[in-house]
Amino acid sequence: MSIVSLLGINVLNNPARFTDPYEFEITFECLEPLKEDLEWKLTYVGSSRSLEHDQELDSILVGPVPVGVNKFLFTADPPSADLIPSNELVSVTVILLSCSYANREFVRVGYYVNNEYDSEELRENPPNKVQVEHVVRNILAEKPRVTRFNIVWDNENAEDEFPPEQPEADLVDDDVLIGDEDDNDGEGQEDGDEDDEEEEDEEDDEEEAEEEAEEAEEEEAEEEEAEEEEEVNTDVDDEKVVKKQKVEKTEDQTEEVNVSAINADTPKMDDVNDDADDTNNTKPTEEVTADQEEA
Repeated sequence: MSIVSLLGINVLNNPARFTDPYEFEITFECLEPLKEDLEWKLTYVGSSRSLEHDQELDSILVGPVPVGVNKFLFTADPPSADLIPSNELVSVTVILLSCSYANREFVRVGYYVNNEYDSEELRENPPNKVQVEHVVRNILAEKPRVTRFNIVWDNENAEDEFPPEQPEADLVDDDVLIGDEDDNDGEGQEDGDEDDEEEEDEEDDEEEAEEEAEEAEEEEAEEEEAEEEEEVNTDVDDEKVVKKQKVEKTEDQTEEVNVSAINADTPKMDDVNDDADDTNNTKPTEEVTADQEEA
């Protein structure tokens, strides 16, 4: 873990003349007390073909560094035009602002710089000899390139020490934009390293997969509940049909019983007629007997 974190760089005096000094307002945070000072250095890349033309414009020591957020102004002299190839003086180049602790570089910020003539006439018809007094520079402050290095601090073991120069670190640099003061009051934002970003992406993918799995389980459970409700409703309907059939059958049996009882209580017409004939036959006999008694 880095004890010193770069929070923001505000590029001042920009655009400016080629011969004007460079000015940077630097903000950083220190998490623990440091035994030594921090060394800040500004380098001008004079040629894209050779390191021989690089110029160290200035370097300063900042310390003692208190714990917390710190801010200071870094001013550096302009590069010497005589040490820059004439065919690369009016062109696009790079400046490097770096910071080291105990001769171990732990952060480097690179800016593109566009050098051009200040008039349209000179831009369209550049002179054979570069007129430095008419050259202006423009630092692309909104697009810095930040590279971080792991180093040994005071509270770490010397066995884990990294070499001061690590050219291979350029292969794993971070694209971090440090905003200027107009955008975020002079404080830029730091991005995590690439490993942290990959881990966050993996965690997001895992969370999405878990959410999808939970949704699928909920849908399956809802479908099962719906099927169970349909089965219950079907059983209830079947029960109702069976009960209805039983009730109808019972009603039929009741009607049969009632009809049988009525038939049993009601005398047949033939029996009634026979009784009537017997009564008629009996009366004349009684009348004859009465006449005989009178005689």
